[in-house]
Amino acid sequence: MQNQQLPQQVDKEAVKRFLLSLQDTICTALEREDGAASFQEDAWEREAGGGGRSRVLRGGQVFEQAGVNFSHVYGDKMPGSATAHRPELAGRSFEAMGVSLVVHPNNPHVPTSHANVRFFIAEKEGEAPVWWFGGGFDLTPFYPVEDDCQHWHDTAKAICAPFGDDVYAEHKAWCDRYFFLPHRNETRGVGGLFFDDLNAWGFDASFDYIKAVGEGYLDAYLPIVQKRKETAFGDHERQFQLYRRGRYVEFNLVYDRGTLFGLQSGGRTESILMSMPPLVRWEYGFVPEDGSPEAKLYNDFLKPRDW
Repeated sequence: MQNQQLPQQVDKEAVKRFLLSLQDTICTALEREDGAASFQEDAWEREAGGGGRSRVLRGGQVFEQAGVNFSHVYGDKMPGSATAHRPELAGRSFEAMGVSLVVHPNNPHVPTSHANVRFFIAEKEGEAPVWWFGGGFDLTPFYPVEDDCQHWHDTAKAICAPFGDDVYAEHKAWCDRYFFLPHRNETRGVGGLFFDDLNAWGFDASFDYIKAVGEGYLDAYLPIVQKRKETAFGDHERQFQLYRRGRYVEFNLVYDRGTLFGLQSGGRTESILMSMPPLVRWEYGFVPEDGSPEAKLYNDFLKPRDW
């Protein structure tokens, strides 16, 4: 899709309605897939402006923990994490709204998954508003299956196709760069899509794209869950899953801009940190055994590749 600035109306309320509906849709689908546990909701308010509703499912039959959060916060000053790469926004009031989710399954053969769609607008009297969309989804397997990863990326390609021939390649590469742990020299998982600062297409097309990404997450993830949730596993696989979950914690606490924005903007800490796995472990100097399934993860999947 060619970049173009169009004089389209920015409809914040339409974005909010979509995000609330998306949270409902995803929670309903995950509950149905789990078959045992339900999401519990906490509605919260932010003292400086705004609030949200956090939903967490715990101790399920399929999902050890899943969090699907909606937030809409606003204030007179942009947080530092937002102005670090856009210094011209300093001094503007802002609104930020989005849905963010992380799913940590019980079975080590079912990947962890993450998705997020969000909207920012910064305003100043007498000047045109500055707005953008961001988001994406990524997959973090412990015992990856080639067909699963291919399905994940094929779904991402299909989502991107109506928006331009280069969109998947650009946002896939952006995901590979973003979800990378430099101190480990490895990707967090097998990637997916990531984009930020999206406004050059105009409001309508940009909004359509985050709708497609948000709604496409279930198409990408649930078939993998259904294929792998009954796979047998033992304590060895469980311990490796807990060890690899540590990488998730490392990334979210050290690098993730969404976590930093939430904390710096005075968001609800419990909601921001719901992405953390309920159980995790670290092991000093772990090296997978040559030829093992664990080594296959490191050698074949934790580096950017074409799908």
